[in-house]
Amino acid sequence: MASGAPPLRGRQAQAAQNDELILQAAREVFLADPTAPISAVAERAGVGIGALYHRYAGKEDLLRTLCRNGQEIYLTEIKRALASDDEPWEAFTSFLRRIVAANTHGLTVRLAGTFVPTAEQLALAEEMQALAIELFERVRATGLLREDVTYLDVEFLLEFLASVKLGNASRTAELRQRHLAVVIDGLRAGGRTPLPGQPPTWEEQTQRWLTH
Repeated sequence: MASGAPPLRGRQAQAAQNDELILQAAREVFLADPTAPISAVAERAGVGIGALYHRYAGKEDLLRTLCRNGQEIYLTEIKRALASDDEPWEAFTSFLRRIVAANTHGLTVRLAGTFVPTAEQLALAEEMQALAIELFERVRATGLLREDVTYLDVEFLLEFLASVKLGNASRTAELRQRHLAVVIDGLRAGGRTPLPGQPPTWEEQTQRWLTH
């Protein structure tokens, strides 16, 4: 809500509360199982299925909204990193910590292929890619990044971290940050173990967004 705006009341307040409950429930349900029915979201949110359909046209619409939220968080954080006065390595690693904490990869690549993305979302994805490469190349220019790693390698490592789950949400978040620290050390120049195989390609990454 904008600063100074009057508080919502009556039906507007109830609708806003329902929407918040629905999105939180959808995040919990679909990140655990993207194939779950939309009725599971209504049940988790504690709202009637009618209230859910009043706000969202269907499951795909809800999935698109979750993914869009993840894209917006990612873009906000990467723009913050690019605008930072910190040294490139510190700006980059701080960015990684923030997006792991926000679980942007759970909201984006975890849901890839479960809905048809809009043209706007595809444009956001292109912007994410361009800014990610800009940040990555800025770090590479410092010589602190190992030469045989690509940004898509990093993306898949972040996706792996998004799959880490143990105990409650707090414990899961703690472990993801712990494992990220290991990843960050592995990205530093001077790594002793050569990376086997070829790095992932953007064509392979794009293919994952096609519905099956």
